[in-house]
Amino acid sequence: MSLHDLHAKHARAPREGRAMQKGQQTKAAIVDAALGLATQIGLEGLSIGALAEVTQMSKSGVFAHFGSREELQISVIREYHTRFEEEVFYPAMHKPRGLPRLRAMFANWMQRTSFEIDSGCIYISGAVEFDDRTGPVRDALVGSVKTWLAAMRRAVVSAKEEGHLRAEVDVDQLLFEIHGLILALHYEARFLKNPGSIDRANAGFDNILRLYGAKDSLPVPAADKSAKSSKSAKSTKSSSKE
Repeated sequence: MSLHDLHAKHARAPREGRAMQKGQQTKAAIVDAALGLATQIGLEGLSIGALAEVTQMSKSGVFAHFGSREELQISVIREYHTRFEEEVFYPAMHKPRGLPRLRAMFANWMQRTSFEIDSGCIYISGAVEFDDRTGPVRDALVGSVKTWLAAMRRAVVSAKEEGHLRAEVDVDQLLFEIHGLILALHYEARFLKNPGSIDRANAGFDNILRLYGAKDSLPVPAADKSAKSSKSAKSTKSSSKE
């Protein structure tokens, strides 16, 4: 390679790097807009044309970043899953193993769900759209949901191993009931518009822990605390008389 060629190569490299970075930024911006659109109209409502209109780009410009509507839908699912993990899963990992971590995961899940009552959930709407279909989009959606439920299952297993749940607890049954609370909340709050649905979902989770939890792992109810304090005070008074 001649000296001229070497200079030309090094001159091109920064420009190509900047072009690649700009291309990635543009693609990320398109995915962000597509995710916002999908929460309103569903994954099936996404199209290159609709997205071009929202982003004020040409159809060919949007198409160049994805190549197909299917690839666009899969990119949206992956982005949604990434954000879900960042908001729900990773913060809970700072909590101790066992029941504290399980509680944190559910609390984070509930917090995100409370926002999605207005905006919509890709996992919920996607399940309705693709439950009876086959193909890469459905596979991506199913894979994301299963990945999250597997993480929840590990948290349940951990709580059982730490002695925070009863030894005979059926892990899959408990996971099924927790997942059921979230699905019921979406139906009750988003579709039926029933007030108090979030409180009932939280109460349902507490009921599950009371049903399956080891006695020494559950918080002492306020009434019991008062009774114990009163009993302790009487005991102290009796001892001082002696």
